[in-house]
Amino acid sequence: MFTGIVEAIGTVQEAVLTGGALRLTIEAPELLADAVVGESVSVNGVCLTVTTTGPRGACFDVVPETVRRTTLRMLRPGDRVNLERALRPTDRFGGHFVQGHVDAVGSVRALQRAGANYILDVDAPQEVTQFLVDKGSVAISGVSLTVVRVDANGFSVALIPHTLKVTTLGSLKPGDQVNLEADIIGKYVARFVARHSAGAGRADAELMRLLQEEGYIS
Repeated sequence: MFTGIVEAIGTVQEAVLTGGALRLTIEAPELLADAVVGESVSVNGVCLTVTTTGPRGACFDVVPETVRRTTLRMLRPGDRVNLERALRPTDRFGGHFVQGHVDAVGSVRALQRAGANYILDVDAPQEVTQFLVDKGSVAISGVSLTVVRVDANGFSVALIPHTLKVTTLGSLKPGDQVNLEADIIGKYVARFVARHSAGAGRADAELMRLLQEEGYIS
């Protein structure tokens, strides 16, 4: 579990694709120097397991399913990535619950200045936007952000200069692809409401049938 507060920007040293699987070597000595094998790290919003450690970084093995469903397949040596180590019970919770389970890949529509800040517009599929609400949360490439608008083709978020400086979002250009994860709380609420509504519908239909059988309604 993560919070979407990026702790460091790492640099891809190796990205080796073999048989659909990917092996990533990422350098980030200030964050990963004391990483241990088996721990979870968010890499551009994807929860990965450390498989090998070194004095300046760590290696991660990415299964084919994750390769297909995320932007990790596009990484090349020299690329920068957002990194966050797993949340500890004693940590401050500065963002929102981020699982590192990417829902879909979105495409940057525009990154524009809005006064002292910026607005990032992202084209996203309905499987993501159905869980988004104004002032709600969304993770873009592992960064926890607040939704300012949801439209027919995607959504927009507001960015302060600090976020652009300490994450990779500042280098985004139109057409760039980003990993998207909707707020898990929104997913649970939507599922609960859908199941409750379906159950209520069946209960109402059964009640109407019984009332008709007893002659109370025609």
